[in-house]
Amino acid sequence: MARRDSRAAMQSNIAVIIPCYRVKAHILGVIARVGSEVTRIYVVDDACPEGTGEFVQAQCRDPRVTVLRNERNLGVGGAVMAGYAAALRDGANILVKVDGDGQMDPALIPRFVRPIAMGQADYSKGNRFYDLTRIGQMPALRLVGNAALSFMAKLSTGYWNLFDTTNGFTAIHARVARRIPFAKVSQRYFFETDMLFRLNIIRAVVADIPMDASYGSEQSNLKIRKVVWEFVAKHVRNFTKRVLYNYFLRDMTVASLELVFGAGLLLFGLVFGSYQWLKSVSYGTATPLGTIMLAALPTLLGLQMLLAFVGFDVANVPRRPIHPDLPD
Repeated sequence: MARRDSRAAMQSNIAVIIPCYRVKAHILGVIARVGSEVTRIYVVDDACPEGTGEFVQAQCRDPRVTVLRNERNLGVGGAVMAGYAAALRDGANILVKVDGDGQMDPALIPRFVRPIAMGQADYSKGNRFYDLTRIGQMPALRLVGNAALSFMAKLSTGYWNLFDTTNGFTAIHARVARRIPFAKVSQRYFFETDMLFRLNIIRAVVADIPMDASYGSEQSNLKIRKVVWEFVAKHVRNFTKRVLYNYFLRDMTVASLELVFGAGLLLFGLVFGSYQWLKSVSYGTATPLGTIMLAALPTLLGLQMLLAFVGFDVANVPRRPIHPDLPD
């Protein structure tokens, strides 16, 4: 498998983008582990207070390395978008994103490139949950947080077949990257999930790649308490947009009707039932059986129709890669 991955990678013009913010202690080791299958390496200094860009220019002798600098800190998404833009200008056809903190092994790059180079996927991403025997390596808080975020992301992105959606080890075909509206993609920690939402809108195929992550002395810049409500709000926004685009603007199916009528019946049943319950409590009278049934039946029917919609949505994950049919 490793040899086949390497052959597929060697046939592609691969660019690696490494966003850098407070990773000076790890960056040279990450660059040194990038294999010969990679044509260019873009180190993006995202206004790093440690001067990572200057450090790489002074210490790194790898001729593939180009240092890019953001004048102000844009977050991981803004740094990756800057790297994507430079790689596209230079003619790369597969763009790989690797973090600069040493948690991701660059030796896995051929594995991420292979499904794209062979026309099986448009985008690939890592999955640290694939091997259950290795999950114990992940800190408990990070494990629970990633599981919760992955479930919310399934709803908002429509990729029900994926997990570990916040994983930042990714690869994308250049033709597909050109279809992503860079200016609209979330620039900070919601970047990876927002990319999946944008990919679903254009019906791109995404592949999960099993991987391990190492956790050492590096420090995460993500503070869960500061971003949790931002993440929830953006998931709700993306879910609403995705459903509107895919089930009402681009196409209308039986699932569209199930969603509309299911939501309406469930809402009516809950509101009517709550009103009748409060009324009976206030007056101390028993609610007639007919009234109870009038609340229960729409509630149950609405719930059943919404579950049918979810089942259709799960089966509606993109299956056919789009990049072979896109122009350069």
